[in-house]
Amino acid sequence: MAPLETLDPEVWERVVDIDLSGVWRTFRAGLPHVKRHRGYLLAVSSMAAFVHSPLNGPYVAAKAGVWALCDATRLELRHQGVGVGSAHPTFFKTPMMDDVHADPAGATLWGGNRAGLWKMVPLGKVVDAVVTGIERRSPMIVVPRRIAPAARTPGLVRPLVDRIGFRGTTVPDAIARASETGWITRR
Repeated sequence: MAPLETLDPEVWERVVDIDLSGVWRTFRAGLPHVKRHRGYLLAVSSMAAFVHSPLNGPYVAAKAGVWALCDATRLELRHQGVGVGSAHPTFFKTPMMDDVHADPAGATLWGGNRAGLWKMVPLGKVVDAVVTGIERRSPMIVVPRRIAPAARTPGLVRPLVDRIGFRGTTVPDAIARASETGWITRR
């Protein structure tokens, strides 16, 4: 809970490393098994991917990055029968939220998450939605459903772009031509 102006750079790096790079590392490590079984990858993002709050720059940036990583990976793997989803719960009780409520800035911003737009949802509701999303191989899971429009609005154009912009074998053809490291050395 700090503004960009005073945020410790190590805090930025730690949050992004855990919340975004950790998803990338996990997907990368599990991908051979998931591809072999035409399975499903799911990352936990947050409503913070869509509703960007002050004093939470690294968290909201990382969670938006998780959503974007899931979308990009879904496109890369769909021709192999692999599903990719992202879960976007709103506030629910966790040790992290206990820390937010104990922080004076967090208490001021969120008011203890007792009512209104920022009200916490029960953990069971989050778990049930995630389990259902996994069973359905959902590309996006939003908890609670009443806030789904806030999450779905940025992605309204995405299915159209997916169909029109990446037709046929465009993605697998590009993958076949990609360098192993993602970098091209110019001479």
